[in-house]
Amino acid sequence: MEAFSPAGLTGALLGLVMGWVDYKIAGGIIEKKLRDTDKSVTPAEKADYERRIQWFRRLLFVSTVGVFPVVGYLFGTTIAGWTKD
Repeated sequence: MEAFSPAGLTGALLGLVMGWVDYKIAGGIIEKKLRDTDKSVTPAEKADYERRIQWFRRLLFVSTVGVFPVVGYLFGTTIAGWTKD
């Protein structure tokens, strides 16, 4: 197993933190706007709307907390100039 770059791991950690912050802030804002546009009348419509919001939150979580660390690692290794020998 090859060693990971310390700069890349630092970038991945920063990317993870930035992804979590982005998830909390952007997710909260978007979820609030979605709830403001809810025109559900029946309980079934309300349940379906809530289900869709939960799917949105899961997708946002995976896309931010999952992708930001990878981008952070690549960015960290690029900035540090680390390459495989």
